[in-house]
Amino acid sequence: MSFVRNLFFSLRRYRFLLRQLVLRDFKVKYKRSVLGVAWSLLYPLLTMSVLALVFSNVFRFSTPGVSYIAYLLIGLTWFNYFSEASNLCMSTIVANFPLINKVYVPKYIFPLSKCLFVGINFLLTLIPLYLVILLTGTGLCWQHLLLPYSFLCLFLFTLGMGFFLAAVSVFLRDMFYIYGIVLSLWMYLTPVMYDIDIITNRPLRFLMSLNPLYQLIRFARTVILSHATPSAAQFAGCAVPALLMLTLGAWVFKKKQDRFVYYM
Repeated sequence: MSFVRNLFFSLRRYRFLLRQLVLRDFKVKYKRSVLGVAWSLLYPLLTMSVLALVFSNVFRFSTPGVSYIAYLLIGLTWFNYFSEASNLCMSTIVANFPLINKVYVPKYIFPLSKCLFVGINFLLTLIPLYLVILLTGTGLCWQHLLLPYSFLCLFLFTLGMGFFLAAVSVFLRDMFYIYGIVLSLWMYLTPVMYDIDIITNRPLRFLMSLNPLYQLIRFARTVILSHATPSAAQFAGCAVPALLMLTLGAWVFKKKQDRFVYYM
């Protein structure tokens, strides 16, 4: 836990470096792009349109009582943040080794900067999400004020996963290929495009409900679609996995960081 405390304590000291890394990522991502940042708004809408067309018309998925389009976009928005941020975190140490090898830089800054960079994109994707919420008649309620809690837990869980992947990928480069497969499997095991209630096998449904991303997405859907305050179990279902993953990822990263230089 000392590593986690030092991480947040050092944020103030290295905030300039962190800001420059995030700005660099923005410049690289949207370099020579005609639409630029607008892709952060268009991409989730276009992805949602394709998936909604396929799963609502071909596979006949539906969500009784709520808009399937809003249901789908909530799941995509939350899962895409985790997918993109953890993927970017995985290569941060390997990609920044020339800088790490020349000057002292706290290594945890690199995964953290990726999570913050994708977090800004996440905030931008809330614009099309709320546009869909309004257009589908889902409506607004005061419980939307609880959504930052869900994102904070998502951020901490992703950061922990990012630390873990960044450390492991230095020693096992196969992780760059393995994790892509893991993410694909993880997405289909997370009720992003379907309702978990369609699974009739109770033991399987229980196991799927233990998925941390399911808990985070379920929290957001409870707030947005049901206009309800999540239960205490839902609050714990978001916070506990997030803190455990952050602790595990930080521990692995701290234990291995001094050996990174020998595997570059």
